[in-house]
Amino acid sequence: MPGASTLLRNQELSIQDISGLVANFLYKNHWMLATAESCTGGLIAAACTDLAGSSNWFERGFVTYSNAAKTELLGVDTALIERHGAVSEPVVRAMAAGALAHSHAQVAVAVTGVAGPSGGSPEKPVGTVWFGWAWPGGQHSEVCHFDGDRAAVRHATVRHALTWLTTLPV
Repeated sequence: MPGASTLLRNQELSIQDISGLVANFLYKNHWMLATAESCTGGLIAAACTDLAGSSNWFERGFVTYSNAAKTELLGVDTALIERHGAVSEPVVRAMAAGALAHSHAQVAVAVTGVAGPSGGSPEKPVGTVWFGWAWPGGQHSEVCHFDGDRAAVRHATVRHALTWLTTLPV
């Protein structure tokens, strides 16, 4: 979407505004979005479906809070979770790929992290969130470390997940 990344850098947009940019991009490309969420518990899907007309570009959301849900709903290999932990790059990439494979969407975003206040470790402190995005012919993943309480970490996660979609390299 031309200009979207510049717009996002130049001003503080609301999550609803960012969702609108995602909606326009997906709708223009005749693409649908699927979400696979762990630490956000469906907040990304909720932000998307808050917009009227979201059925034109939002296909489905998977809330895979437990490891069993990641395996059963998205096809994430249990050995992958055991080897790397649920909050890891290999798992979030598998979640994004699984969201595409188990939906009719052309774009997926997946998140898994430690929102707090407990559950952190020296290797994965509270605020650690892995992101994965998948689309036809591509995939991207990255880790972010957010400050604040549980609500702040989850809000920042939703914001980052949607913002990155506005710069999808297609």
